[in-house]
Amino acid sequence: MNPTLPAQIEALRKLPVSALLAQYRELFGEESRSSNRQFLFRRVAWRLQAIAEGDLSERARRRALELANDADLKVQPAKAFLAPVARPTGRDPRLPPAGTLLRRQFKGGTIEVKVLEAGFEHAGRPYPSLSAIASEIAGTRWNGFSFFGLTGKKEGQRG
Repeated sequence: MNPTLPAQIEALRKLPVSALLAQYRELFGEESRSSNRQFLFRRVAWRLQAIAEGDLSERARRRALELANDADLKVQPAKAFLAPVARPTGRDPRLPPAGTLLRRQFKGGTIEVKVLEAGFEHAGRPYPSLSAIASEIAGTRWNGFSFFGLTGKKEGQRG
């Protein structure tokens, strides 16, 4: 390793952005499109190291070009990618069909909830969600799907 290289890189840390831009121009032969201090420091330090220690081999450069020119890359995204995301219609797939009765044992009693087309019914009252029913019964906030065992997992599965 070139003994002066660490000192050169350390000196770069103290340079203002204008001096780093000048170094970049000198080392790369073009203006930098960025004036971000960290970017300039890294690029100039890398170039100094490449000059002092040796750059990529010609074989490595050819391979990098092959990878960059990969013909499988798409220039435009597929139409399906650009299409607006279709919102699922209807009911949550975890819910059983309308008319189903959900039962749950809780604190020594049986809770029975009827699944409606739009909402739920418990104790003769309509509810907008299972969570509203579960929270009212338990006296604390509950996820309705968890409370009534409708998590979508099969018996014996762990998650």
